[in-house]
Amino acid sequence: MPAKTGKQNKQKLRANPRRAAVRGTDPKRVRTILEKLDEAYPAATCALKHDNPFQLLVATILSAQCTDVRVNIVTPELFRKYPTPKDLAYANPRELEDEIRTTGFFRNKTKSLIGASKKLVEDFGSKVPQTMEEMLSLPGVARKTANVVLGTGYQIASGVVVDTHVQRVTQRLDLTKNTDPKKIEQDLMKVIPRDRWILFSHQIIWHGRKVCQARKPKCIECNLERICYSKDKTV
Repeated sequence: MPAKTGKQNKQKLRANPRRAAVRGTDPKRVRTILEKLDEAYPAATCALKHDNPFQLLVATILSAQCTDVRVNIVTPELFRKYPTPKDLAYANPRELEDEIRTTGFFRNKTKSLIGASKKLVEDFGSKVPQTMEEMLSLPGVARKTANVVLGTGYQIASGVVVDTHVQRVTQRLDLTKNTDPKKIEQDLMKVIPRDRWILFSHQIIWHGRKVCQARKPKCIECNLERICYSKDKTV
């Protein structure tokens, strides 16, 4: 019987989605991805400037549908005027809206910032909590924000941050087949070692910004190119 050609093998993988999924998340391949990310981004960290978990919480809420660069322009004055949860909890909503207007969705973000700050004051002694369950009880906080604050603010690996960069890059790397952020996070938590969850998120976000961009990925500059078989590669 003649040996199967490379084309036949590819067709077989496409015909068997389960085998294709295993191929993408094979432990050896995942280890290689992590090694390549370490080579490219050994010191990757959160781009939002902050001095404490409360400031990080505020900055992360503001970062929704907004660039980190813009948030970092807005937050220095915000942190000066509202240094504690109590200060922000009783802020004038109209004034706060004007102060964060350039970050977009400023009305909803104002409600979230004031609501979360009041919750911190009333239920947590003005301290940002250190568990996922308690973080999710804060107004305006979903898993992405909670993971950012717990991971970067406290070095607690409660999950994997899934923003637009993580969603795009991990799909291209075939680490997930899902499009829903919650399902993507669950997929990544299964294949990425827990002690790498925090750094992995930062590295993938950096990679998405610098190389694996949405419209035209810079595949020629990517050290993961050889093990990436995304359909929208540019090489």
